[in-house]
Amino acid sequence: MLIGNAVVGQSGGPTTAINATLTGVVKGAIASKYIPKIYGMRNGIEGMLEERLVDLGEIFLDTEKLDMLVHTPAAALGSCRRKLPDPYSEEEKDVALYNRIFEVFQKYGIRYFFYIGGNDSMDTVMKLDRYFKENKIDIKVIGIPKTIDNDLPMTDHTPGFGSAAKYVATTMQEIIRDSSVYSISSVTIVEIMGRDAGWLTASSVLAKYLTGAGPDLVYLPEKPFSEESFIRDVNKKLSSG
Repeated sequence: MLIGNAVVGQSGGPTTAINATLTGVVKGAIASKYIPKIYGMRNGIEGMLEERLVDLGEIFLDTEKLDMLVHTPAAALGSCRRKLPDPYSEEEKDVALYNRIFEVFQKYGIRYFFYIGGNDSMDTVMKLDRYFKENKIDIKVIGIPKTIDNDLPMTDHTPGFGSAAKYVATTMQEIIRDSSVYSISSVTIVEIMGRDAGWLTASSVLAKYLTGAGPDLVYLPEKPFSEESFIRDVNKKLSSG
């Protein structure tokens, strides 16, 4: 195990669960005998580059503050959406950027880098990890899924997936009931976020197990979408009442 300080940051959109993840990182670092000090990056990797670090160990000496942080929405450390350049780039500005990051790591004795976020944040994690390995720098880079990023490889589940799935299932029940009050036949299409992963879309079916009211048709991004098949499926449902 490496002995050295740690730094943690948040990136991407703020959510109701991202601070709970931050709390876990801070508690784990404080309890670790290998990490003397845990810093927080203000506004993610941008704060790292600009050396805007805060001592989270000092801020959270009062454990009641950590207990409050768990239930606090948004991103306590602030966020950013900056993507790092290719770590193998030989362009002067790109080399200077990575040199600057390493300079800050050295100054604060950082050996552990934790980054909480989604796909773009994990891109930052991957690039930093490649940079350190390419230059034989012994620094551990750890990416932590943010809220509903179940599509990240090797992820079992993420902190906010349960509540998001419950919200989707509940919303589906409300939409179904609202749509069924008229005698006129209608088709209601509900689009659920997820990019290339259908975890949340699939969770809409939970409504059927709760009250029997659930979506008639579910289409996941993992399977190619056919407009012809979709129209055929909808017409079949309409004709069956």
